[in-house]
Amino acid sequence: MAAIEEFLADCERRMDGSIEHTRSEFNAVRTGRASTALLDRITIDYYGQPTPLSNMATISAPEARLLSVQPYDPTQIKAIEKAIMESDLGLTPSNDGKLIRLPIPSLTEERRKELVKVVRRSAEDGKVAIRNVRRDVMRHLEELVRNGDVGDDEERRAEAQVQKLTDEHVKRIDELLKHKEAEIMEV
Repeated sequence: MAAIEEFLADCERRMDGSIEHTRSEFNAVRTGRASTALLDRITIDYYGQPTPLSNMATISAPEARLLSVQPYDPTQIKAIEKAIMESDLGLTPSNDGKLIRLPIPSLTEERRKELVKVVRRSAEDGKVAIRNVRRDVMRHLEELVRNGDVGDDEERRAEAQVQKLTDEHVKRIDELLKHKEAEIMEV
């Protein structure tokens, strides 16, 4: 039935979105090595507009433990430096007037364990989002049966497909989590 196919396609699209969101949350968590994704959440007040750092500067990782930020507008170097200092990243920028360098300090064992808790929480949030999508789709399927648009057998087949999609997506989040935990705990 076309309505069921639509619901299943929407279900998969929304679950994929949950996985992408979880992946971006993981990328924002600092590990021991430099990653330009660390600075994705930083915004700078640029002439009264909150502007993402990536729109104002070239960000690169020239070494394993160093990020460099080269502003397109050198007059904004102080504002960028201030935004990085005020972020929750715990990085100390240094600039030479044209370029901001961000040394990435090694993580302590205690900080690593805290970060693992943070990524586990993000993973759990992703799984909850996936289960919420499943619940919504199941509710819509029951509605179709109540309205007489589809039969019980079609509904059961669709519910089995939704459960299969749910299991696959939860497994993908678990794999992302396992990979990220290993990356964090790597010394």
